[in-house]
Amino acid sequence: MELTRLIVKGGVISPGELREIVNMALEQGLEAISFGSRQDIIFPKGFKNNTLEKIGKHHFVLPNEKSGNNIVSSYVSTDIFPNTPWLTGNKFLYILEQFKEQPKLKVNITDPKQQLVPLFTGHINFIASHHEDYWFLYVRLPKWDKMELFPVLIYSWDIGKIYYEIEKTLQEEPNTVDMIFQLMGDLDTNNRTIDQPLNIPFYPFPYYEGMNKLGIDQYWLGLYWRNNLYDLEFLKEMCDLCFDCKIGKICITPWKSFIVKGIPKDRKLDWEKFLGKKGINVRHSLLELNWHLPVATEWALNLKTFLVRTLDQFDISTYGLTFGLSDYNRDGHYFTSVVIEKNESPKDLESIKIRDTFNILHAKNFDPNTREYIVHAQDVDKLELPNILIELSKKYFGELGNSVLEFQNTSTKKETKAQDIHQCPDCLTVYNSEYGDVTQGIEKGTLFEHLPKDYCCPLCETSKNNFITLTETTV
Repeated sequence: MELTRLIVKGGVISPGELREIVNMALEQGLEAISFGSRQDIIFPKGFKNNTLEKIGKHHFVLPNEKSGNNIVSSYVSTDIFPNTPWLTGNKFLYILEQFKEQPKLKVNITDPKQQLVPLFTGHINFIASHHEDYWFLYVRLPKWDKMELFPVLIYSWDIGKIYYEIEKTLQEEPNTVDMIFQLMGDLDTNNRTIDQPLNIPFYPFPYYEGMNKLGIDQYWLGLYWRNNLYDLEFLKEMCDLCFDCKIGKICITPWKSFIVKGIPKDRKLDWEKFLGKKGINVRHSLLELNWHLPVATEWALNLKTFLVRTLDQFDISTYGLTFGLSDYNRDGHYFTSVVIEKNESPKDLESIKIRDTFNILHAKNFDPNTREYIVHAQDVDKLELPNILIELSKKYFGELGNSVLEFQNTSTKKETKAQDIHQCPDCLTVYNSEYGDVTQGIEKGTLFEHLPKDYCCPLCETSKNNFITLTETTV
């Protein structure tokens, strides 16, 4: 199916812009829009190109057009999930402003301390370093076999300049980072020497749905639709509520969902009433949320529903794991722990209806940031998939030893101490001693066993005594 896409730079859109898009879609006779894996908006039933004068500043990519590489950013994770201290939301916005022209290449601008947005799925990947305002740059151009590290750290305010200079070198067909570096010549930039490799700590995949505390007097709201068809009338009213609450940004995730940050404490009840009246469910389990599916693909949605229900029936934990469904594509860049590939039907048997078969792959160490995938099983029938996923879940927990990856031109693994992690059984909120709980005045490094007796879940207020141990501290 050929789909119309709307580029949303960095996955950040204002309520005003989203409302314009919603009105445009309603005029087209649509009832819903979808979100794509690169934080873009997709019109699942096509888009008639008869309102060009209304498109205005919006960057649409129509089905007959090739281009349209969106910039992915982890702005969505800022302030709500673990983050590099110097990397603020405003800094992301200033960097995104440097991209005045639509990039020809896929660009990722991310914080390595978050798990919601993939780090290495772009051709050009800027990843925050430990030095304030400096970034690692990992390059893998479309025809390259491997990813390579740029020889210097890039200054925040040079990111746009560096990107467009790399784009200029494409006509020379560079095949190494060193060649790109040489072709860029004497570009005036404020680079810095790489004094230590990129460290990417392992963090379990976060729960990104529902109403959650943000600091002392604000909340953030994550919304997710199972079928990735977001009702336009709902979105229209939600944008009006954002205006009323003076909320300036809405953030799209790569997981076909979106997040609204900065809901005032005294307006929380208004939002809960709004969601309730619309019948919106904000209590999906993590088992439901940690899947990545292609847009508008019926077989993938049906298979996910079958697998989620079966795993739930057997009460299988998938905490920390993510799953992706895909048509067979070994050249694809996956970003989930486990991938289920649907095999192509043999062309000489197309006239005969035969059952689909699948391949199951998992990332090395079950960490998609390794970018290495191991084939676990091939040509498997749909009914065999649940048992194989259960087997992989057990393998994952059996091997789980909190690891940090050091990324240079090649990857090496360094073992570190396991963390003290406990989880609320009702809403799946996680307490990690490394971060404490700023919403309740719990300092970083406070072990779960040392929490006050009256400590409760910050989201649903379940008692500390009911929390489940996920990982214990080792000495």
